[in-house]
Amino acid sequence: MPRVSSTLTPVGSAVTPMLPGAAPFWTGRPRWGVGVVSGPISRYDVEPLRLGWYLDWQARAAPVRPGGALYAQMVRLGGGQLRPAAEQIAAIAQANPGSLWLVGNEPDVKWQDNVPPATYAQLYHDAYAAIKGADPTALVAIGGVSQPTPLRMRYLDLVLASYRVQFGVEMPIDVWNVHGFVLREERGSWGVNIPPGMADDRGMLYEIADSGNLEAFKRQIVDFRRWMAQRGYQDWPLIVSEYGILMPADYGFPPEVVISFMTASFDFFLTTADPAVGYPADGNRLVQMWCWYSLDAPADYYPTGNLFDPEMGGMTAVGQAWTDYVR
Repeated sequence: MPRVSSTLTPVGSAVTPMLPGAAPFWTGRPRWGVGVVSGPISRYDVEPLRLGWYLDWQARAAPVRPGGALYAQMVRLGGGQLRPAAEQIAAIAQANPGSLWLVGNEPDVKWQDNVPPATYAQLYHDAYAAIKGADPTALVAIGGVSQPTPLRMRYLDLVLASYRVQFGVEMPIDVWNVHGFVLREERGSWGVNIPPGMADDRGMLYEIADSGNLEAFKRQIVDFRRWMAQRGYQDWPLIVSEYGILMPADYGFPPEVVISFMTASFDFFLTTADPAVGYPADGNRLVQMWCWYSLDAPADYYPTGNLFDPEMGGMTAVGQAWTDYVR
C-alpha cells in the first residue's frame, strides 16, 4: 500500500504517500475487525465473523492470525514511557515484517494512555524510529483519539505542531487512526473528560442516549476526514480502530439497538465515499478498515457490544447478527 517515506522532510514540505504499485494493506481480506479484550482469540470460533484484522491492545512477537487475519501491533504510552520498550518493539517489528503498528491508545483520555501533546510527539518519534529501524516496510499509525470532535482534533493539531517544534520536520504518519465513540467531553463528568494538556472545561456535551446516535457517529467521521484534507492528508488511509456502544442494556441499549447501530455502521463504512475528502486510492471511501468493540469484554468492562460471551465462550445475539451480515 502507499506509505509515507521513512525519509523525513523539512517543515513546510509535503510528506506524500510513496511506494507506488504496492497493494493496500486491506487487500485480500475483509475490512472489518474486532478488539479482543478477554482473549486469547483462539478461545473462540471466530471463523464465521470473517475477520480481516484484530487487535488486543498489545504488541506480540508471535500473534495468532485466525483465517489469515492481520494482527495490529500496539505500543502503549502510559506513564510517559513506551510499552514495550524500544528494544522489544524493534525485535517484534523485525519478527513481523509489514505489520500495522498503532502508537498509543486514546492518548487524549486520562484513564487510558493520558499523554499531553508534546509528550505524545516525543514518544511517537521514539516508537516510529524503533519500528522503522527494524522494519522499513512497517506501517505506523498515530494513536486513536477517543472520538474525532473539535476538541480532540485541536489536541491532534497540538501534537502535529509540537512534533514540528521538537524535530524540525513534519510528523511521519503512514496511516491515520481514530476511535469512533460518542461520549461527553466535560471536566469531572462521565465520558472522556478533557485531553491532557488542554485548559478547556468542556467540549461536546453529549448525553448518554447519544452513545448510539448513528448520525453523530457519522458526522464525526466525515468531520475528521475534512480535518485531514484541510491539513494535506487526504491521500492517507484512515482506520477506525475502536468503536461501538459502551452503555449497558438498562441504559437503553439492548441487543437489538446495538445490532441496528452495528450493521448500519458497516453500511456506512462500506458505501460512503466523497471525492472532496475521501481517500482517492480507495474510491474516495472515508474509512479503509474498522474495528468493533468488542469480541469479549468481561461483565464489569463495557460488554454491551460483545460478539462472544467470555464466560461461556458462545456467540451472542450481536455476534450472530455480525455473522449474518458478513455471510
